[in-house]
Amino acid sequence: MSMKDWMEKDYYKVLGVPKDADSATIKKAYRKLARELHPDTNPDPKAAERFKEVSEANDVLSDAKKRAEYDEAREMVASGGFRMPGAAGPGPDFDFGDIFRRAGGNAGDFGETLSGLFNRRGAQQRARRGADVEADVNISFAEALRGLTTQMRLTSEDACPDCAGTGAKSGTVPRVCPDCEGTGMATRNAGGFAFAEPCPHCRGRGLVVDDPCLRCHGSGRAASTTTVSARIPAGVKDGQRVRLRGKGAPGERGGHNGDLNITVHVASDPTFARKDDNITVTVPVNFDDVALGGQVKVPLPLGGTKTLKLPPGTSNGRTFRIRGEGAPRKDGTKGDLLATVSVQVPSDLNAEAREAIEQYRKAMSNG
Repeated sequence: MSMKDWMEKDYYKVLGVPKDADSATIKKAYRKLARELHPDTNPDPKAAERFKEVSEANDVLSDAKKRAEYDEAREMVASGGFRMPGAAGPGPDFDFGDIFRRAGGNAGDFGETLSGLFNRRGAQQRARRGADVEADVNISFAEALRGLTTQMRLTSEDACPDCAGTGAKSGTVPRVCPDCEGTGMATRNAGGFAFAEPCPHCRGRGLVVDDPCLRCHGSGRAASTTTVSARIPAGVKDGQRVRLRGKGAPGERGGHNGDLNITVHVASDPTFARKDDNITVTVPVNFDDVALGGQVKVPLPLGGTKTLKLPPGTSNGRTFRIRGEGAPRKDGTKGDLLATVSVQVPSDLNAEAREAIEQYRKAMSNG
């Protein structure tokens, strides 16, 4: 596959994921498509081609370095960072590898050249989205069912407070780069083609700091601690990741904030357990309740009880379904409460109870 194909194909669209998808989402999407399209399970020739395309997309997007270069390459092409003399941009039959062959280089080295180019381009003076922040929260079983709002202290990078993000020492200001005149971009010719790339003097910032800030050492960024109000939805499961958009690290130069990704850890409960969207509970009952029939109180996950009517001859270990008393779902409905009866055998009988059981034994023997 040529570098032209690599940059023109929308791998996010191929996998059916958004451009800000995390690695877990990409992995899940790839596995689903791979199962559907693998030649061993799908004989359709079109499926084989699609499987190849999906594999190529996963190879790039599942690798953090390749994904970063891919995103930068597509962005540079879209903004005209690569251009041919007298043309607005690369045409449909343009192969970027030709640039290196005409310049006497090897087209196979193109990826390495892109890597070096884009790593420098990251400092370009433009809006940049803030980084995503990972965090963990521990909640109780009942809190997972109710949902809750919790306050979280997060540490991330923000504009340095000492220099207001300029990178220059207090009392001084950065000066406009004399080489690029503040654009942050420089033009380089290679093999008859013109490349727009980050200015090597200012490293793409458009400004030069002569006297750097003592706190951030000229980077313009410093660690910052903030308190974030995070809403954990009702019905969250143990190990589930909750994404709060815009609650991550602040963006640079007016860019959007990153996201806050919270992994939820739900504590076990001594009475209840969860099975998908259903809640399970064991209800202790007496022998006469199951033999003759009766009514027992079943505890509910969020407090209170519900009366359960046992028919005569109920077997030990039988499970009854109480609808709508389970875990909340996204669509507003709830799972069920699964109540399993457990006959309790008394360890200490009084004389009257013992006589009654003896009479029961005789009756069963005579029957």
